[in-house]
Amino acid sequence: MAKKTKKKKLPLVYKPIGFALGWTSGTLAGLAFQKTWKVIRHEDNAPDALDRDRRWGEILLAAAIQGAIFAAVRSAVDRAGAKAIERSTGTWQAPDKRGRD
Repeated sequence: MAKKTKKKKLPLVYKPIGFALGWTSGTLAGLAFQKTWKVIRHEDNAPDALDRDRRWGEILLAAAIQGAIFAAVRSAVDRAGAKAIERSTGTWQAPDKRGRD
């Protein structure tokens, strides 16, 4: 049987770092989506759900691509931040979490 180790509490310093990482990942994802949409459709602006002149297919394609890019960028930034915190503090950033909130 494995030894139980006492879980360490993460210092409060991670809260502002987590916020900054979230903001950064959102910004990076937005830029990546804009560039991706321009490559795919040769348009500067992706369709909005309320854009009367766009078809369902275009709107749903744009939403799916945007969601995939956002999730991938957010996960990469979150993981990099967690690894950096672990290296500097010796504590994993979310020891009790089982997935995204």
